[in-house]
Amino acid sequence: MTGASGFIGSALTTALEARGDEVIPLRRGGSGPGPSWDIGGGRIDEGALAGMDAVVHLAGSPILPPWTAAKKRRILESRVQGTDLIARAVASAGTRVLVSASGMDFYGDRGDTPVDETEPKGEGFMSDVVASWEGAAAPAVAAGARVVHMRSSLVLDGAGGSLPLMMLPFRFFVGGPIGGGEQWWSWITLEDEVRAVVHILDTDEIRGPVNMASPEPVRNRHFMRGLGKAMRRPSWFPAPALLVKAALGSDAAEAMVLESKRLVPAVLTRTGFRFSHPDYDAAVRHAVREGS
Repeated sequence: MTGASGFIGSALTTALEARGDEVIPLRRGGSGPGPSWDIGGGRIDEGALAGMDAVVHLAGSPILPPWTAAKKRRILESRVQGTDLIARAVASAGTRVLVSASGMDFYGDRGDTPVDETEPKGEGFMSDVVASWEGAAAPAVAAGARVVHMRSSLVLDGAGGSLPLMMLPFRFFVGGPIGGGEQWWSWITLEDEVRAVVHILDTDEIRGPVNMASPEPVRNRHFMRGLGKAMRRPSWFPAPALLVKAALGSDAAEAMVLESKRLVPAVLTRTGFRFSHPDYDAAVRHAVREGS
């Protein structure tokens, strides 16, 4: 597993080990024991994937703003170069399964339109990044591996990811809808994200893109109101789009908070996955409680 010590990776490692799986982290730059890799140098330890049943690839440079030209280059290169390196290693080792991180930004701004995994690519910087990111897994696909691209939505957890940043304004009684609040936000709890990854690993028929999102997306206004209620804080203080763009930069603001993405988890639903937290209001209460 790459990114095993990260937000999702650490929770996934715990879940896999709890059911008896052995998780071997692929470490960067040779730090610590075990196999390592170097994205910039295009190197991975020989035999690192030998005997592995599956590879879960989660590593990638953070996308937090500001998005300078150099930051955009790191966002793209870390994903494309890293995935290409892993995919070639998977092909060489004959590993049967590659489950790779991806993102819902593939779809771009889709307004009120529900989008399942058959929808085409959208427009914008992050949409281009995701398309290139997924395309970098081509060597593993060509070698016959079962390759899955996890198009993750906003992962809810009160102790990690982006939710604690969203909670901060509410702590000072200045939380509220962003940019008008009508854009759709797709989300999933950390618990369901991890359970979905395990489901993907165990389900041979799943390959290609998978929307990692609850079946009940909500508008931003609803999202913020539910977060405020969970924190016992008001949600009356709006953040206008111009203010958000000034704070984050126009490109980052559009991609991260202002665009509307109403994901449908068609693949997970079709293959029998059952969400533990399908309802947003109950899910955000759970996330806030677990993080406190």
